[in-house]
Amino acid sequence: MLELLFCSALTILPDFLYRRYRQGKRIGYEITLFSVWYELRYGIVTCLFLTVSLITTIFYFHPATSAAVVMYRAVPIVPEGIGRVSEVYVGLNEKVTAGQPLFRLDDSEQVAAVATAQAKIDEVTAAVAVTQTEIATAEARIIEARSALKQAEDERDTKAEIRRRNPDAVSVREVERLQNLVDGRAGGLKAAEAEKATLAAKIETQLPAELRTAQAELVQAQADLAKTVVRAGVPGELQQFALRVGDLVNPMMRPAGVLVPEGAGRAAIQAGFGQIEADIIKPGMAAEIACIARPFTIIPMVVSDVQSTIASGQFRATDQLFDPVQAAQTPGTIVAHLEPMFQGGLEGVPPGSVCTANAYTSYHEELKDPNLGTFQRIGMHVVDTVGLVHALILRMQAVIAPVKVLVFSGGH
Repeated sequence: MLELLFCSALTILPDFLYRRYRQGKRIGYEITLFSVWYELRYGIVTCLFLTVSLITTIFYFHPATSAAVVMYRAVPIVPEGIGRVSEVYVGLNEKVTAGQPLFRLDDSEQVAAVATAQAKIDEVTAAVAVTQTEIATAEARIIEARSALKQAEDERDTKAEIRRRNPDAVSVREVERLQNLVDGRAGGLKAAEAEKATLAAKIETQLPAELRTAQAELVQAQADLAKTVVRAGVPGELQQFALRVGDLVNPMMRPAGVLVPEGAGRAAIQAGFGQIEADIIKPGMAAEIACIARPFTIIPMVVSDVQSTIASGQFRATDQLFDPVQAAQTPGTIVAHLEPMFQGGLEGVPPGSVCTANAYTSYHEELKDPNLGTFQRIGMHVVDTVGLVHALILRMQAVIAPVKVLVFSGGH
């Protein structure tokens, strides 16, 4: 309507003034309700053509959308395993800090696992002490075996020397018996040495490995015990947190609540523009938004990024083939990320708010080029100028929106 009124002031009105004062035609006589088309046909045709051209230029070079959303992501509060709540530390809608305990699950099984792992460590430590004692015993047995072997060797050598001097004094059987005794005691010495080596390997290799395993089991048990206390991963505000002692919490189907991170939805707005604007929406473009959460307020923004893909074209591999007609029925939009031009620009705009956004094409830098042609320069000036119309429309919408919501929509 605003574009039509503006164009009519440049076309129909001059046509009427020419025919009224130049040609002397009067309203109600030559110019009647039935002769308006014939008398003002040049102005009407020019007005319609100019209006359509103006609307096309405005909405193409200065796109608008009512699908600008202050998106944010909440963090579900879930434990890493299924459990029954035994203690709750915070209340509903409470603000929490990172690492603050929220609730604790029943930990009797985890406490028992920690005690078992600690007992195993104590058992391995005791085994080390016992093995050290056994090594000392084995060393004593080695000394005893060496002494017995030395005694048997001395007795064998003595009997052998006596027999060499006097064969009748010592029988062959006696010398063989002493040799067998020496061999037996030599075997006993080797057995004692092997026992010591076994105990040394046990205390140097086996028991340290068992101790490390027990310590790892203790660390695992302590980690499982720590998981029974669910903490806030980020600072924020709890929502829908009505947990009570005895509730069963399941990470798959029964979360304990939702944590809205601090600062969520305060940095940017995601706006969806028509696909025809794919060549127009660029990072760095100036933009404005009007949100019903802040009536009568226009917030200056800037396009910080443009999503390189269109969400409606995404598909997930299933047992059914994707039909492109499904995407054509609901064509997606070009998603642009808008950030406040000034610090604190989104203050007072709750996360999740839906706003109206305008983006403005500017040829300010291009107009500095001295090599531009006359028609190019005029066209760029026209594009920059008509952006004022869209800015005015946005401000009119910001003024009318509270009345529209509170009066015509019943306050909803």
